[in-house]
Amino acid sequence: MKNEGNIKVAVVGAGLTGLTTAFYLKKAGIQFVVFEKDDRPGGVIQTHYENGFTFEGGPNSGILSKPEVPELLEELKNECTLEVADETAKARWIWKNNRWVPLPSGLISGISTPLFSFPDKLRLLGEPFRKKGNNPNETLAQLVLRRMGKSFLDYAIDPFILGIYSGDPALLVTKYAFPKLYWLEQDYGSFIGGAIKKAKEPKTERDKKATKEIFSVKGGLSKMIDALVKNIGEENIRLNCKALNFSHKENKFSSGLSEEEFSHVVSTTGAYTLEKLFPFLEKEKLKAITKMEYSKVVQVSVGFNKWEGIPLNAFGGLVPFIEQRNILGALFLSTFFKNKAPKDGALLSVFMGGIRKPEFADFSDEKIFNIVEQELSEMFKLKTFKPDLLKIFRYNYAIPQYEFESEEKLKAINMLEKRHPGLLLAGNIRDGIGIADRINQGKTIANEIINLKHNE
Repeated sequence: MKNEGNIKVAVVGAGLTGLTTAFYLKKAGIQFVVFEKDDRPGGVIQTHYENGFTFEGGPNSGILSKPEVPELLEELKNECTLEVADETAKARWIWKNNRWVPLPSGLISGISTPLFSFPDKLRLLGEPFRKKGNNPNETLAQLVLRRMGKSFLDYAIDPFILGIYSGDPALLVTKYAFPKLYWLEQDYGSFIGGAIKKAKEPKTERDKKATKEIFSVKGGLSKMIDALVKNIGEENIRLNCKALNFSHKENKFSSGLSEEEFSHVVSTTGAYTLEKLFPFLEKEKLKAITKMEYSKVVQVSVGFNKWEGIPLNAFGGLVPFIEQRNILGALFLSTFFKNKAPKDGALLSVFMGGIRKPEFADFSDEKIFNIVEQELSEMFKLKTFKPDLLKIFRYNYAIPQYEFESEEKLKAINMLEKRHPGLLLAGNIRDGIGIADRINQGKTIANEIINLKHNE
């Protein structure tokens, strides 16, 4: 790779990470091919339109947590438009003792809320003065119990984890699953004190773009995928590549589908695909990556032309595991995004399964319908359950779990990349699971390759 003409990149996976990588490679004039096993680009992002409802078959929204997100959408503004959630999205409900309780948003509501026990509320006053932890593999449950108490774990952190990872806080390692929280304690000594100090730190104009707001794209997230594909060029994306695998010889990668050679291969697919995709990789090292757990999730889009339940004045409702209900929670999409449902109607996205109830993914459609009917009727006081839309989506590899193997996994990725220069093992096996994480990683990888071109 002595000159830029030798740089040609194979991007494996036409999900958001792969398409973002390809978008920035295209801008830099670097040759690439995107390989996708399915018959369409976008990965799990897929917007559907039916009977006046606009609903997602994968992620429903993202968070503007990194400046790379608004920057990408600004570059795509001619083809898609950022949609920021209504202020209602700031409210969160938690299910406790057969009713919805607002999650506290400040000191006064934190004192009066029935979610947390009185001893834990008093304990919270001492949080800024507790010693910081010294175990880099401490789980989120251990961290919260140490600093805040069991009721905070059960009725704030656990439902929060179910909403993001559909996981178990007793298994997720804070340093890898929630690095910002881990470093808040390590750098500042406390959550409360650290948050106050961090808020006072000066921010650059670029930092200010990360507003932490909930966002989507007008018309649905597929509009962002369409915009990326248009800018990348459909001719640069190869679909239905189900038999794809690579060999590596003399610093060149060859795909099993053609005689093309590549200087770089960027993998953005799941851990479970890597062994067949890269048969030349050392199996013992690869095990540290492929043994990563994934949660199984069922997502049900439920729409009503006329909503007759309780007012849905929130982002959604989360159900703590301790409450032993059959759903993880529900998002009230038509409340905070426009044109998701007919006027006076409602669109909810209901989730079930997760790492602690994986068997739900194997339930029949009829059984899932019955669960949704019972849970929504009881929890939202619906006298009759006659939805005008009900679509079921199952994901056997929904969300990777950053658990105890995370440190070993990252070391294995680093070692394999060094041993096979030009190989980049990316996707949500590392660097976070959210939409912002995927866009950030895609741009970062593209910049690494672009810098190689400039440094030659």
